Amino acid sequence: MYMLFGKTNSNKYFRKEIPKKMAQIDAIRNGIIDKLLAISDKDYLLALMHLVDNSNLQNEKIKLTKEQKLMLEMSENDIQNGRLISQSDLDKSDLEWLKEK
Repeated sequence: MYMLFGKTNSNKYFRKEIPKKMAQIDAIRNGIIDKLLAISDKDYLLALMHLVDNSNLQNEKIKLTKEQKLMLEMSENDIQNGRLISQSDLDKSDLEWLKEK
C-alpha cells in the first residue's frame, strides 16, 4: 500500500492508503501526460488524438477495480463529512511544504 497525505480545510492532517496497483496506474498515466506536454509537433499530436478518439475505450463500459471503488467511496465520505480543501488552499499548502524541504 502507498500512503496519501494531506490537510483538511481546518488544517487537520489526514492519510489514506492507496493500493499499489492504483499508484502504479497513476504513475503510468502521469508519465504519459508529462511526455505529451513536451510534444510541440501539431501533426504528431493530431495523430495521437486520432488514435485515442478511435480506441475502444469510448465504446466500452469501464470496469472499476475494488481499489478504485474504494477510493471513490472514500472520496464520497470525505465530501459528506466536509473534509474538503479548495485548490488555492491546496496550492498554498504545497508551497509551504516545499519551502520546508
